[in-house]
Amino acid sequence: MVPNKDDVYGDHISNRFNDELLALKTRFLKMGGLVESQIDSALQALIEGNGELAEEIRSNDRLVDRMEMDIDEEAMLIIARRQPTARDLRLVISVIRMVADLERVGDEAKKIARFAIKLTEEGQAPQGYAEVRNIGAHVMGMIHDSLDAFARLDSEQALRVMKEDKRVDEEYQSATRSLLTFMMEDTRNITHCMSVMWVLRALERVGDHACNIAENVIFMVKGEDVRHTPMEEAERIVGR
Repeated sequence: MVPNKDDVYGDHISNRFNDELLALKTRFLKMGGLVESQIDSALQALIEGNGELAEEIRSNDRLVDRMEMDIDEEAMLIIARRQPTARDLRLVISVIRMVADLERVGDEAKKIARFAIKLTEEGQAPQGYAEVRNIGAHVMGMIHDSLDAFARLDSEQALRVMKEDKRVDEEYQSATRSLLTFMMEDTRNITHCMSVMWVLRALERVGDHACNIAENVIFMVKGEDVRHTPMEEAERIVGR
């Protein structure tokens, strides 16, 4: 995924400034690609019981953290050197916010990897894995679409990501109810089901972070902060 070179952020008199903004966007999307891969691999490690892959994900989290700090520093340097205003300032501020969300998605991937190792060692039946697979696919789609909306400055796509968050919340609540039923039916399931519930909680949080990224894309494009804004108002802002 690469940023659009012809977007409104590439029309400055200073070619160096254009290059700096493009580099910032490119590095953000590169980090997004790594985080997507971390979540995908964490789910694979869990479902396939692959402890070696889970350890690799935990190790890669240091790279995610390093990328967050580097992008933060790059954004701060742009503010110090260029003193951006209006749309350029919105871009830089949004990137600073969104890398924090990506770093937290990376943390959730590491958490899932930790439970993958635990569940693999326990070797119990994969109760709840169907729900993990379904919600995992849903939130991975949200992360991908939010990054795509950023690359293409597409506020309508960002709005669609925001709307998906409610569906993920409903799926999460339904899955936790199913696991609670299993625990009540047989107390021997409690330890295993609790671990799976933590994995589901991590995935639900990934959906929240995708929603946060989408909100920042709308801020970049429309100049309106839609955090804590009712969906009807966000729709009005994106549609005008």
